[in-house]
Amino acid sequence: MVSIKDIAKKAGVSISTVSYALNGSSKVTDETSSRILAIAEELNYVPNAAARTLKKRESRIIGVFLTDFRGDVYGDLLDGVKDVLNRSGYDMIVCSGIQSHRMLPERMIDGAVILDSGFDSEEILRYADRGHRIVVLDRELIHPNINRVLLDNQAGAAAAMNYLLERGHRRLYVVTGPENSYDSNQRLAAVRQIAAGYPDVTLKEIRSNFEKKGGEAAARIILDEYAEPVAVFCLNDEMAVGICNVLAETELKIGEHVHLIGFDNIELTKYLQPRLATVDYSRAKWGAAAAEHLLKILAGEPVEHERLQVRLIEGGSVGTLNEPAGSIG
Repeated sequence: MVSIKDIAKKAGVSISTVSYALNGSSKVTDETSSRILAIAEELNYVPNAAARTLKKRESRIIGVFLTDFRGDVYGDLLDGVKDVLNRSGYDMIVCSGIQSHRMLPERMIDGAVILDSGFDSEEILRYADRGHRIVVLDRELIHPNINRVLLDNQAGAAAAMNYLLERGHRRLYVVTGPENSYDSNQRLAAVRQIAAGYPDVTLKEIRSNFEKKGGEAAARIILDEYAEPVAVFCLNDEMAVGICNVLAETELKIGEHVHLIGFDNIELTKYLQPRLATVDYSRAKWGAAAAEHLLKILAGEPVEHERLQVRLIEGGSVGTLNEPAGSIG
């Protein structure tokens, strides 16, 4: 690989002169700079990005750490992050897995946006103690170098529960996400709190994984226990789609026998028949807000924590329970 030492030797100048020319310094005359740049191009010189990052203490790259990349939620969120960063001259790299965590301590990135249950909170706090700038989307941490941009999960879950209760539903299932998911646990806490205020409500929790297959497994449990109309609150839409897939092969009808509501308002829910009731928020706005907050932290500007608002989307998947029982067949 060609180095600046090779360029200096061919140009007959010092290594420091080559370095000044490559970095556009005024310490080198235009004539000398042009000659050095021409030699660098002739030799196919490629700058050492790692060395340059170490010297300048910046890479102009932001790391976005995700548990996984599947589904509409992550794609829209990343679009929001990317748009803001690119307008400010930053690029983004998307990371997942334990080995990628070293990008922070090795200063391969200037800061991090974290929506990744694989990160331990104590680990994040250690990085913040060392001066790394971080925005978290999936936990509540307090540190001068950490900013929080969170969804109002509890408000969304409360809206969904009230929507079901106002329509007379008292036999309820809640299909949860992974045990270590902040969003799932926040939504579940609101579900439990509201259900506890209704002595006539029967609530059964089905532990799942935020995936379509998890919803399919939950549907089979519900089918095995079915005796009368029930309401099901899936804590994300992917699982609700899985339930719809299974019920489509039975005599049970969504909105009549099984009243279903989700969370996230992914694109697919608009095309389900009947339309899935769900909780909506702008994933692109969530990502954009995270990027904006991180850039402010990097610039040394004050920035407040933010909690994104959500709203209920009504749909035909939830009907009013007029009769005490419903039958099929």
